[in-house]
Amino acid sequence: MTRALITGCTGGLGANLAAALVERGVEVVGLRRSTSPGAAVDDLELAFCTGDILDPASLRQAMDGVDWVFHAAAIADDWHHPRERIYEVNVEGTRNVLAAALEAGVRRFVYTGSSAALGKPSPGKPLMDEADSFNLDPADFPYGHSKHLAEQVVAEFVTRGLDAVSVLPTALMGPRDLNFISGELLVRVVKRQLMPFPRGGLNYADLRDVAAGHVAAAEQGRTGERYILGGHNLTHREALQIIAAVANTPARAVTLPHWLLPVAADLVSLGQRLGFRMPIERGRVLLSGEFMYYDSSKARRELGLKARPFAESVRDAYDWYRARGWFARRGIHLEPPPPEPD
Repeated sequence: MTRALITGCTGGLGANLAAALVERGVEVVGLRRSTSPGAAVDDLELAFCTGDILDPASLRQAMDGVDWVFHAAAIADDWHHPRERIYEVNVEGTRNVLAAALEAGVRRFVYTGSSAALGKPSPGKPLMDEADSFNLDPADFPYGHSKHLAEQVVAEFVTRGLDAVSVLPTALMGPRDLNFISGELLVRVVKRQLMPFPRGGLNYADLRDVAAGHVAAAEQGRTGERYILGGHNLTHREALQIIAAVANTPARAVTLPHWLLPVAADLVSLGQRLGFRMPIERGRVLLSGEFMYYDSSKARRELGLKARPFAESVRDAYDWYRARGWFARRGIHLEPPPPEPD
């Protein structure tokens, strides 16, 4: 039986990856910190190993008898963390996991990168692909820069003999996302909050489809390659309208003029310097006015990547939060769902 280790197993992506592997009959070991909540994986049969990607000794112990390593642990909610911490976890933590995997002689290493590592679209090229590289000021977008640097570390370990592949998910939506990354947008819609959006867009992928893409990368990805795991290119308004339709609430949005984005980004930076907990990070404000669209044809061709409808991803996330009381924990009180028919 194949034995797989997942770092970040209690996050939305790690939890869906664990579910996909368990369904395939893979023995899953989840690396988790002692303080990590387990609600995203409490219905799965996993073996847990307490550790931290910043603790090399705990990583060596977790690698015992492991065939595949999926490194999904990272700081994704970068607006809640100081810049130095983002680089420490996302770059040096990745280096630690790679070193432990190389020492343990694992058969395959799958690194969870991010489409953020590709920067922003270049003039004349509306769809970004695997040939693109980070092209922003690192000070404006440390998260994307950290994921770019981490990919370089992966490439370094490939030259040292580690059989590794990188996958780059886009914005994720679906069940098991307890950290409310893209799920925060769903919460704001359900709360009927007015949301300011510039003219721009994002690519949204289902957490379960991206998890399947990780498994396919382990099974058939080419060593040293990178694969964008994307779904649907949608304008902000299109995504909002789909989410509002699922939640059966009005879509409340106002269009921001593009010239206002640098001003808003400076205000976010000022708030962070003053110690306020901001709901977004400077770089994401600036990028919100771009059409962050991606071409996932390489992953579809080589990994068999599929993309279910975005409305289905939103619906399943909504139902998952509602059934487990997570909306109530965010101050949203909904009528209980109707009972299942006999």
